[in-house]
Amino acid sequence: MAISGRLVLLALLGLVPVLLSPGWWTVLLVGCILCAASTIDLALAAPLRRIGLERATTTNVTLGASTTAVLSITNPGNRLLHAVVRDAWQPSAGARNPLQRVDVPPGERRRMTVVLTPVRRGDLAAPHVTVRSFGPLGMAGRQRTFGCPGSVRVLPPFRSRRHLPSKLRKLRELDGKAAVQIRGAGTEFDSLRDYVRGDDVRSIDWRATARRSAVVVRTWRPERDRRVVIMLDTSRTAAARIDDEARLDTGIEAALLLAVLAERGGDRVDFFAFDRRTRGRAGSSAKGNLLGQLVQAIAPLEPELIELDWSQIPGQVRQISAHRSLVVLLTSLDGGAPEEGLLPVAARLAQQHVVVVASVRDPMLRAMKAERTTAAQVFRAAAAERALLEREAVSLQLRQLGAEVVDAEPHQLPPALADAYIRLKAAGRL
Repeated sequence: MAISGRLVLLALLGLVPVLLSPGWWTVLLVGCILCAASTIDLALAAPLRRIGLERATTTNVTLGASTTAVLSITNPGNRLLHAVVRDAWQPSAGARNPLQRVDVPPGERRRMTVVLTPVRRGDLAAPHVTVRSFGPLGMAGRQRTFGCPGSVRVLPPFRSRRHLPSKLRKLRELDGKAAVQIRGAGTEFDSLRDYVRGDDVRSIDWRATARRSAVVVRTWRPERDRRVVIMLDTSRTAAARIDDEARLDTGIEAALLLAVLAERGGDRVDFFAFDRRTRGRAGSSAKGNLLGQLVQAIAPLEPELIELDWSQIPGQVRQISAHRSLVVLLTSLDGGAPEEGLLPVAARLAQQHVVVVASVRDPMLRAMKAERTTAAQVFRAAAAERALLEREAVSLQLRQLGAEVVDAEPHQLPPALADAYIRLKAAGRL
């Protein structure tokens, strides 16, 4: 049984005759009237055992955007259903109107629409729905909770998309300079043309020459089907919040921008999220749009409070590509002991692949380093200076091992990683 505010208000009004005519008989009379009214109202309320609840399929929504969750309520009974319905979405779903009054005539169906504006990426759920059925007086009613699970997948916002047009223009400029910038003549067939003095005789296509009266040579272009492998660290270090954003979310933005840029540049892209096992995977080789696959694979990712198993990374990369590739490790430079994990793995991968280590740097370190007014600020500045020097030492060791390092603040990391990819292509290292 559930009571409403109306019953409480009537109980307060019942104090008036009690105060005007004090006595047990007055109290008993007012109490009997309230109990009788509540009992009659409860008896006239529509029963809840047979009502039907059905959810419409909720589409995916981008973080920061809004969507609607539609719940259909069916009343198969012969009484009018005066109901208060609560759709129990978790707080991070940002439900604006989860509690609504719904009147459903006998044998009919009504829809309840809840507006969702999620504030967190991932799979958000509403495990059940609570319905209160009140009688005509609206004083007392029946209450029941129904298991009616619903969910919505909140996709990453991909705010770094705004950098994509400028990076693509740089890639197109490189395509025009490909013959100069990329080492060698290439091995991918491009076209046939007439022989001119100075051409390599080994490029003569004798079959095409036999069909024509002139000597014909083959032209080649550098390979465009290169491999880009992106590893996203989802271990405990990814849970750290930097500039009011989890390190994992910053890595997601960088991975999305790099993946889309590399695919538009003609390369094959493979992505996997890893800590001690693979948490998500996507790639150009699968059917469908790469960006769509990536956001679906990335959306449910959450940091795991465990250490990253670096020993498995070379094997994971080898499963994806046995040939020379660009391997991007989106991880942390200041978590754990780099000498035991990151550095040996980077050295091992650099023997066969081009390795880029990308990490987000806390902008607070720069602010702390600059403030030295009080004694406490001096100590904080010294701690920030030491942290930055340790990061620089790890970066220097990685560069000595042959890896590229991109260490930037949160909003700078995605474009900085994209620029590193473009520089490697311009230098002919891919």
